[in-house]
This record gives sequence, structure tokens and C-alpha cells, in this order.
Amino acid sequence: MKCVKCRGPAVLELRRHNAAFCAEDFLAFFRRQTVEAIRKWKMFAREEPVLVAVSGGKDSLALWDVLLLEGYDATGLYLDLGIYDYSKASRARCEAFAAERGAKLHVVAVADEMGAAIPEVKELTRRPTCSACGLSKRYLTNRVALAQGFPVVATGHNLDDEAATLLGSVLQWSTEALARQSPVLPATRPGLVRRVKPFFRTSERETAAYAFLRGIDYIVEECPFSRGATSLVYKEALNRLEEHSPGAKAAFFTTFLQRARPAFERLEQVELRDCARCGQPTTAEVCAFCRLAERVKQAGAERGVLAPAAAEADPAELRGLGAAERQLP
Repeated sequence: MKCVKCRGPAVLELRRHNAAFCAEDFLAFFRRQTVEAIRKWKMFAREEPVLVAVSGGKDSLALWDVLLLEGYDATGLYLDLGIYDYSKASRARCEAFAAERGAKLHVVAVADEMGAAIPEVKELTRRPTCSACGLSKRYLTNRVALAQGFPVVATGHNLDDEAATLLGSVLQWSTEALARQSPVLPATRPGLVRRVKPFFRTSERETAAYAFLRGIDYIVEECPFSRGATSLVYKEALNRLEEHSPGAKAAFFTTFLQRARPAFERLEQVELRDCARCGQPTTAEVCAFCRLAERVKQAGAERGVLAPAAAEADPAELRGLGAAERQLP
């Protein structure tokens, strides 16, 4: 294979683009794709500070790397979920990445905000681990962004992630989820920050290649709680389709954005109010995070696994502890 740009030896073939690239030209292509997605979808301006949600994996660290190289004011946010050695390793990758590049990194421990680490939440409340994890991530990224003055949060969700999510929503005809699935979720009211996904056109294989060629040290292991997740089944099905018809995933998702999402978006009429406990936007009187934190507090107190001060604390006070929040460098 020859690189389509320089005609030198290619290291990566991208069948859906009917192209192959050498290392240098692929890295340039990848960065252009990301910058073009940001520009076309008006995700954020050059002068806007961006909070990048990083997990220690290839996608989020690759995104942070691209934004820094392209001159964006990008700060990382790592949420320590307390998932045994997995969280220790992923946090170490994020801290090393920030230190090597002289970038700022906020670290927030979910246990300090929720009252328990993610693995303990299921034991205390019987809520599914992934459900509690997703809720905590959405709530805390929004709250930290507001507190630190960031108008936008960027996540490393790639094309494979978005196509798999879309497939799951279509199979269940979840109209609420279909209305919300977009590369850009605007801040529709005070208390919400804009959420964007600059990698929504980029495949997981491409982000992995970028991270490898850039020498980014990322955690390869998947979260131990993700085993058996339905989303992995959807990804496998889409990969088989992509192998047979290159570009199928991109066509599936981009066509949805162009032709179907506007109709679902018009159907979505959700009235938000301020949570009576923490003030964050919610559809109920008390937001889901505060309700879950209260359940954790009560169950922990009953079992004697929380310190007396934490057991007696109000959920809003519990979330304000922030003992693990800090900045690097």
C-alpha cells in the first residue's frame, strides 16, 4: 500500500475512506478531521476554555492530545470511580499525560461526592453499577465545569460508540434517547454546560491508531463492570456489517443526524427545574444524584460503613467535601 498523500509506504488503510496513509500523514488527517468536526458543528470557539472528560483510555487522551496540539485551551477532568486497581491505573495514566504536557488536570473522587465508591454503591443501594456510574459522570462533569467556569465539556465518544448507542435506541424505539443523541448538546438553561463529541466521525480503530502513533500511554483493559454489556454486542454486530460494507457505521449515524433526529428533537419537550437539594437542573423536585447519595448515606449508616460525620451529613454537604480534587501541574 502507498500513502495517498506522499506516495510513500502506508502504515494504515482506511477502507471507508478508500485511502491509506503513512504515519505522518495519518496523524495530520486525524487532526484535520477533528478540527473540522469542531468547526462544522460549532462545538466551541478557539478562545473558549474546554473541559475534557478523561478516563485514561485511548479515546479521551487522544482527544485531549489533539486539542492541545491544535492550540485549544483544554483542561482535563478525571473522575476517580474507585474501581479497585482499574481506577488506580487509569488515574495514573491521566496524571502522567498531564505532567508530560504541562496541562491542567482536575481529579475528583466519586466517593467524596457520593459517599461511596462506585463498586460499593450497588452493595448499598442495589442500583446497577453501570447505571450509578453513568449518573455520577453526567452530574459531576456538569457540576465541576460550572464551578470552574468552563462553558463546554468535551468527551471522547467515537463513531463506534455513537453508532452502537443509536442501534440500541432504535431497537427499543427510545424516543427520549433518540432526541438527545447528537454531537452537540447545547446548554438549554442556566445550570447546564454544553456537551460535545469531536470524535463522533472517527472510528475506534482510528483513535487507537492515533494514540499508538503518538506514543500515548493509555489503559488497555476495559472496566471490569463492562463485561457482558449489551453495547458490546451492538458494536460486534456493527463491526460485522462494516466489514461487509465499509462506511456502514458512518452512514447509519450521519444519516440519522441529517434526516431523523430533527423529528425526534421536536417531540422532546422536557421541563427542567432546580433540584431542591443541590440546585442542579432536574425533571423532579430532587435530582437523581441527590436521591442516590441519600440512599447511600442511609444504607451506609445502617450498616455502619460510613463515618458518623458522613452518615449525618446532608447530601449537598457530602458532595462539597472534595477531598481528592486537585490540579496538575
